[in-house]
Amino acid sequence: MARGKKHTAEQIVNLLRHVEVGVANGKTLPQACKEAKIVEQTYYRWRKEYGGLKVDQAQRLKDLEQENAKLKRLVSELSLEKLVLKDIASGNF
Repeated sequence: MARGKKHTAEQIVNLLRHVEVGVANGKTLPQACKEAKIVEQTYYRWRKEYGGLKVDQAQRLKDLEQENAKLKRLVSELSLEKLVLKDIASGNF
């Protein structure tokens, strides 16, 4: 896949399984990664994050990460608004 393209969590788990099956069938890791059209570095990074997860678990992980990022942004915005209102209320503007 071309650089910069994103894989879904399901695709990543399936690619990890594909590589693992290839290695189990006697291929070297570089050969199995090449067949899956990923580089070894990507394989190791994905394995670290998604290793052992099932497809539905991987999707849930991604959903929770997105929700967490959204909540962090909201907390940040509310904290900033609180500081601005506090400054206005104390006359420091």
